[in-house]
Amino acid sequence: MNIKTQVAIIGAGPSGLLLGQLLHRCGIDNVILERHTPEYVLGRIRAGVLEYGFVDLMREAGVSERMDREGLVHDGFNLVFQGRRQHVDMKALTGQSVLVYGQTEVTRDLMDARKASGAPIYYEADEVQLHDFLEGKPRVTFTHQGQKKTLECDYIAGCDGFHGVSRKSAPKDKIKEFERVYPFGWLGLMSDTPPVEEELIYVHNPRGFALCSMRSPTRSRYYIQCSLAEHVDEWSDDRFWAELSARLPEDVAGKLVTGPSLEKSIAPLRSFVAEPMKFGNLFLVGDAAHIVPPTGAKGLNLASSDVYTLYHALRGACLDGRPELLDRYSEIALRRVWKAERFSWWMSMLLHTFDDDAFSQRIQKAEQDYYTSTRAGLTTIAENYVGLPYEPVV
Repeated sequence: MNIKTQVAIIGAGPSGLLLGQLLHRCGIDNVILERHTPEYVLGRIRAGVLEYGFVDLMREAGVSERMDREGLVHDGFNLVFQGRRQHVDMKALTGQSVLVYGQTEVTRDLMDARKASGAPIYYEADEVQLHDFLEGKPRVTFTHQGQKKTLECDYIAGCDGFHGVSRKSAPKDKIKEFERVYPFGWLGLMSDTPPVEEELIYVHNPRGFALCSMRSPTRSRYYIQCSLAEHVDEWSDDRFWAELSARLPEDVAGKLVTGPSLEKSIAPLRSFVAEPMKFGNLFLVGDAAHIVPPTGAKGLNLASSDVYTLYHALRGACLDGRPELLDRYSEIALRRVWKAERFSWWMSMLLHTFDDDAFSQRIQKAEQDYYTSTRAGLTTIAENYVGLPYEPVV
């Protein structure tokens, strides 16, 4: 069975769904292929801090009603070093804020919009393979409900994550990968308990890093730095709460409301970038091209800026007869990718406990002191945290 469309989108995570929604609204046909079930996609627990650029893009896509109603606007966050707290007033320093709204909720809103639009989406698409995207007419073959199908298209957007088929399909002699793996992980716990405070708290402690976050006024998300040799089964809820409390300032620990975990997992930390992000008529988007450690809250937001760039380039190519705009996708996207990689790496180096020599430890302390004792330092943190501006495609 042959299907024809303008853009084939591989992956129905937030980036694939958002790109599909934006393209559909401007009249560009697209088909989404997803190897998992909708329930599996919604079951993935991910980030919840949205940059203003992402929020604006959701509004442009017409899927912001619930986000605007239920999302929590945060004008600042807190850093704690050597027991000293420093408030980063993002609104005062940059004029911008962030919105706390879980990635699961973003995905749910985009799924509902896709269903309402009637635009094609194939869940449980197996044996997905990409063909002829370097030259000629691209096509994607896959199996759905036991039937082999061929999707003929003009362009392929690879939004299928780090382990997906899109990046693996790129010619090995044309792609270069950059990676840094960190010697620790994050043990995360989610609970139906009120957040310890209204804003996020990032803590550097000799025992290890800790983060107090939230998804709603009644649902909290906490993280602690842990060894990669540990297994999540070794951490009972009681052990987690006790260790978290030991890393927090006493006044914060005294307000902590504990409860049974809804979800608990250990995530390794990695920085990764693949270059370029364009191979003929195949475009890598989001985690298919890059991974950041979660310290800077940049993963989902970086995927959003990729979507913005590719969406506007595709609009130029499909609607305005300007296919040359697509040649700029990788160059523009990678500029922002590397700036976000730098910030996420820097935040990770600033906040985690390393088994370093005395010189490195003193440098870390000097970084902490400088960036939290000058307006210039705080502004640098704030403008990166709220998100650097999206670069127009012209």
